[in-house]
Amino acid sequence: VHAGTLVAAPLEAWRRRTPTPPLLRALGLVGLGAATALRIWTLRTLGDSWSTRVTRFAGGGRRVATGGPYRYIRHPNYLAVILELAALPLAGGAIRTAIAATVLDALVLSRRIPLEERELAADPAWRAAMLERPRFLPRLT
Repeated sequence: VHAGTLVAAPLEAWRRRTPTPPLLRALGLVGLGAATALRIWTLRTLGDSWSTRVTRFAGGGRRVATGGPYRYIRHPNYLAVILELAALPLAGGAIRTAIAATVLDALVLSRRIPLEERELAADPAWRAAMLERPRFLPRLT
């Protein structure tokens, strides 16, 4: 999805015959900035616990991150990716690519997140710390 977005967005913007509304471009840039800030905060919080793979650690071999954005939600890095895949194409005026990337990413994450959470929930410390937290959007209470 990421590679396809990086190819499709500039192609769509190049072929676009009508100008993109400036507000949409501005929203894309703001979203991209927010996604980048969230990703940096998440990666700094995770440190060496970050991985692109869903892995199993025997006997609680992974530190459970409960600080930073993890105080509020279970999956801040996925939230950053969701924002990024919608915002990056919008910033360049590629509205159709933003929609397609968002839908495709939702399909990927609908399979990946439950798999990852099953593995993480094998750790009692993760279950105790994270299962009550929302996945993507912090509670406003």
